[in-house]
Amino acid sequence: MLNRRHFLKSSTVALGTTVVPISLKGRRQNTCTLGFSTYGMKELKTPQALAVLEEIGYDSVELTIKNGWHADPAKLDKKKRIELQKRLADSPLRLTSFMEHVAPTDAKKQTYALNRLKLATEMAHDLAPKCPPLIQSTLGNGKFADMRKSLRDRLGEWLQIADATGTTIAIKPHRGSVVSRPSEAIWLLDQLGNPSRLRMVFDYSHYIFRELSMGDTIRTSLPYTAHIAVKDAVKVNGRVAFKLPGETGTIDFPALIRLFYAGGYDGDFNCEVSGMVWNNKGYDPVVAAKTCYHNMNKALLQAGVR
Repeated sequence: MLNRRHFLKSSTVALGTTVVPISLKGRRQNTCTLGFSTYGMKELKTPQALAVLEEIGYDSVELTIKNGWHADPAKLDKKKRIELQKRLADSPLRLTSFMEHVAPTDAKKQTYALNRLKLATEMAHDLAPKCPPLIQSTLGNGKFADMRKSLRDRLGEWLQIADATGTTIAIKPHRGSVVSRPSEAIWLLDQLGNPSRLRMVFDYSHYIFRELSMGDTIRTSLPYTAHIAVKDAVKVNGRVAFKLPGETGTIDFPALIRLFYAGGYDGDFNCEVSGMVWNNKGYDPVVAAKTCYHNMNKALLQAGVR
């Protein structure tokens, strides 16, 4: 298995049998990162998860900070945060994002969301003070047409937290959620003036099988996208089931990567293991992380993206 950190030290990418030199002259100096979300490692403590991802060769990590995961900011006291900050500082992994699931769909949930986002922004700066990770969240359930104005206003309060703390919050359209299409997320962002601290997460697994083409959704989403999650989706008995990225071949990840990179995206491609997968009996988070790495590293090589 080709380790990405070894690959990034090289100036060439093997595409089939042809070696194509990559020149950074006239291009962005940053390269994309390949990461893994600890959403798929619920049973592991954060230091254990980091060690696994380092050994495999990932470039980056997304820490899931939801209640029930080791990195829950409500449970990590100052001492534990200092220890984790030092661990991350010594790691080759870049902390790119936090995963939190909160919703602004009613007043009670909004209060909870604001409290959790404040905790998240504080910990983002505690763990990576020079480059705090973005905080991503879905937006809960409901009908967008009925709730879009209230969502806009409550997201305005999220934006106040983001601006006050110098942290980026990214909302994720999610299949079956109140915001399930890129166009809906973009409407909310545009209503708020398209702020730099409130962005969008792109995850094509939530758009496939819905007459939302990959090319169109990428072109629409690209100017607003700060983070990309990758996983597969298949139809089983008329229903969509999520799989490990690259496992089924339903999504052309090399094409997705090429389109985003050509459009200027140089952020994270983060492997997300759905609860549909990690809730299965016999699920092994280490095997899953290795499989995701193999599949997505191959996709990046095929795309010709460092």
